[in-house]
Amino acid sequence: MGKKVKKEAEPPPKDVFDPVPIGSKNPATVVLMLHSPEQEVLVKACEAMYKFAEKGDENKATLVELGAVEPLSKLISNEDKAVRINAVMALGVMASHNDVKKLLKKLDVIPSILARLAPAEDTLIHEFASLCLAYLSVEYTSKVQIFELDGLDTLIRLLSSPDPDVKKNSLECIYQLVQDFPSRAAIRELNGIPPLLELLKSEYPVIQQLALKTLATITHDAETRVALRENQGFEQLIEILGNNELNDLHVETLVVVSNCMEDMDTVQLIQQTGGLDKLLQLAETSTLPEVQMNAAKAITNTAQSNENRKILHEQEVEKTLVTLLRVAHDGLRTAACHAIAIMCENLASKDEFRKLGIQPIVQLLNSENAEVKKAAALALSNLTNANHLNANAVIEAEGTEALVQLLTDQMVGAVAYAADVLTNMCTQEALRSSILAQGAMQALTEALCSTDSLVLSKVVLAVAALACDSDARTELRNVGGLVPLVKLLNSKNDEVRRNACWAVLVCASDEPTAIEMCRLGALNILQEIHLSTSRKNNFSEAALQRLFDSNLSIKYSFTGCLSSSNKITDGFYDYGKVKPDHKMITLEELYKQKVNQHRPVVFLNAKPPEPALTELPPVENKSPDSPGGRSPTPSKNSNKDKTPSKGKSKGKKEEEKTKEEEEIKIPQEVIVEKKQWLLPYDPIFHSLITNVTKSVLPLPNTKEQVVALAVFVAEKMGGPVERDRLHEFFWELHVSELKFQLQSNVIPIGQIKKGTFYHRALLFKALADRIGINCSLVRGEYNRAWNEVLLADEVPKAPGKLFPPKAYAVDLMHSPGHLMKKNSPEAIQYQCI
Repeated sequence: MGKKVKKEAEPPPKDVFDPVPIGSKNPATVVLMLHSPEQEVLVKACEAMYKFAEKGDENKATLVELGAVEPLSKLISNEDKAVRINAVMALGVMASHNDVKKLLKKLDVIPSILARLAPAEDTLIHEFASLCLAYLSVEYTSKVQIFELDGLDTLIRLLSSPDPDVKKNSLECIYQLVQDFPSRAAIRELNGIPPLLELLKSEYPVIQQLALKTLATITHDAETRVALRENQGFEQLIEILGNNELNDLHVETLVVVSNCMEDMDTVQLIQQTGGLDKLLQLAETSTLPEVQMNAAKAITNTAQSNENRKILHEQEVEKTLVTLLRVAHDGLRTAACHAIAIMCENLASKDEFRKLGIQPIVQLLNSENAEVKKAAALALSNLTNANHLNANAVIEAEGTEALVQLLTDQMVGAVAYAADVLTNMCTQEALRSSILAQGAMQALTEALCSTDSLVLSKVVLAVAALACDSDARTELRNVGGLVPLVKLLNSKNDEVRRNACWAVLVCASDEPTAIEMCRLGALNILQEIHLSTSRKNNFSEAALQRLFDSNLSIKYSFTGCLSSSNKITDGFYDYGKVKPDHKMITLEELYKQKVNQHRPVVFLNAKPPEPALTELPPVENKSPDSPGGRSPTPSKNSNKDKTPSKGKSKGKKEEEKTKEEEEIKIPQEVIVEKKQWLLPYDPIFHSLITNVTKSVLPLPNTKEQVVALAVFVAEKMGGPVERDRLHEFFWELHVSELKFQLQSNVIPIGQIKKGTFYHRALLFKALADRIGINCSLVRGEYNRAWNEVLLADEVPKAPGKLFPPKAYAVDLMHSPGHLMKKNSPEAIQYQCI
């Protein structure tokens, strides 16, 4: 063979540059290089971008202003691997800046980033692409897009990556995604629980903590908790809690455990495996208050069901919670009080807390921390609910004063729960007096002016509970509590309005309070509520009736009917028929009005006046016919006349007498000025009561008493009047003459000598009530009124046995004493014109 000839090298093309080393310190130049068609230039430009952006947010902002984001977002999909790596690294670092996030969102870069998470891509690309997604997933719309593009499946796969940074970034993104409910369910469906549990074994605490935070979020879902239990995840959590070397993970672990223990199956499992003992021991012995606090929260979540409360009681959880109260940490004390409050649903636990001592909880009412006070009041509210022994224990622990002071606190919940405790305590009469002694009524009155519905609802109930005694109702009036209470009847909140009706029902048990509430408009409001289908409640009608029954004058004017149980007493007055929206005025106000043309008001008062003070001279008496007069009861000076000494002259005696009268007259004037208005005494009515007591009451049966009383009333009111001669019975003239004679619009019933139907019916009812005859009073139209009585007739063939009673109307006008069966033609004729 011939010798080989060496081939000469070909010269470089004439139209190509030799390699040019690139170097630039100007960011704008580097940004321009991102548009280069040469791969080597792009690689170096992207690498420079990454290093520049990594130095701080100012540099990232500079790159945004120079327009680097858009070309970078395109380069992450470049065919060249080196370009892709550097572009993804630069974009991943820059994505922490808010302006970059906004631009990436507009550029719709998420599909390209998810494509970089494919298994074929380099681990470095996975790291920074997942980092970019972690930053973007903070925004809600980005989370939705990632989820819709099946990004969650990709991220779960990356949890098994060998690179810890990929795991961390993917886990951060998953944590953001599971804040939305659809992603929580998807985690379970995509079998994401096992890789999350595997990360609990990571050597990097940050990964462990992120995994626990993610588990804490997704275990709010019951089905996820089941999946966690099926994958033995709960055992792993208990192991972490039992490992003191992992105490930095105990807080997050307890949050997951707390969620899981809402399920009874989990509680039974943890009890069987001894995990519950570990949890309670950790709560008592841990030196980290945050750990103890989350342990208390776990107990609270566990105690949500009755079965779980029984299990916790068997484990003596009460001792653990009382121990936690003594740790000087506000968050822990709050959590412990919440746990105590929920455990009180178990009756045995209520008793156990009392045995261990309620004092620590009571002391927390004086805490400077508002949340602690609120939680302590909540715990006491549940402890004292339907438990008088615990209520007594609060008193013994001197908690009343603190509870009353809490009513004026700025913390809404604290006020509401404090009122709750006082309501529970008020079920015992002995405790009510001690509560009143601490100024509770004044504090409750101030709380009634709150704008919070919860506070108002609870405080109104406390007022109702405390106002069971007449002394408490008197104090409520004196401190001005009736004004805001009546206003709450108009509340737009159904519960507040209902409770206010209940409070009015209770407070109207005595006449002075009922009268005051009527004066404040309670009656009108309750009538409006009664007529409303939407505002009416269980207590509104009862409260309305109680107000009526406590003030029969008002009841008769508004309803036109008094039942046999409504007993007319001194001070009753017939104002006449009024409309539902009318506001009645008091008898005192009527008495002080000038004489007018309106129908006179008839009143009853058989109560004699109080005797005059003996040391005062006699007051000039007015005649019984005088509207403000007293019966003529001339009194003598209590000082006996002494025989004058012989050394005194007649002039001297007269001078001393004049001086003595002047000395007495001065205090007399002072007393008259301070003396409150008294209802005029009606001596004639008094004598009528005396007469019927002697003549009617001794009769052998009710029927005879009714007939005799009817005849008596008719005789005192002008005698019988034939039906066709009613127009000749000039009762109007007689009543008008009385008005002008007395110079008053109010007339005592005893002064009326000619009375028509409504005068006679009123007098009959008043006298019947005094001697024990049960009868009703009914007002009709056009000055008609009548009385109805229940009478039982004897069975003819069985002496002593009675037929069922029947109702009769009593004739007081035409044939006094005649009894007419109710609703019979003659009764209807008597009641109508």
